Amino acid sequence: MSELTLATTPSAVAWARRHTVDVLQRWRFPDEGIEVARLLVSELTTNAIRHAQLSETPESAGPSTILLKLWPIEGGIILAVSDPDPRPPTPRAHDTSATGGRGLVLVKTMANRWGYSPTQPYPGKIVWAEVSARPNNALVESAVGGRQATSMLIGEILTGLREL
Repeated sequence: MSELTLATTPSAVAWARRHTVDVLQRWRFPDEGIEVARLLVSELTTNAIRHAQLSETPESAGPSTILLKLWPIEGGIILAVSDPDPRPPTPRAHDTSATGGRGLVLVKTMANRWGYSPTQPYPGKIVWAEVSARPNNALVESAVGGRQATSMLIGEILTGLREL
């Protein structure tokens, strides 16, 4: 298992992606699984930072923290990110004019499974996603025509998200 504590600062998402790729490469995780994990950890971390900042009080001394956990399972990996906001994650309705709010839709689409659990006895939650070592996402593959194109599509999605 791997854990990384991150301050809720703008650079946290990039550090979460770097850490995830580094760990998965050391664990000899397949490249296509790494690409999906990188995308999903980016979304989970972005949401956790947003929720952590919403739960901060004026009395808080500096930024709060979130925790990224990665652990291998048979045939894949679990990505989990905790934040101090106890409200459950809620995927938003699809709105093509919105500049955000698509993170959980991507997680729901690209993960084998996902969910959340409250952190007890402390306030907050852990949002997790299961990623297959060999993603076989029919929606993605049918949209781009095969496994090699899946990595290209994921790269395009990441680029688009960075530009938002």
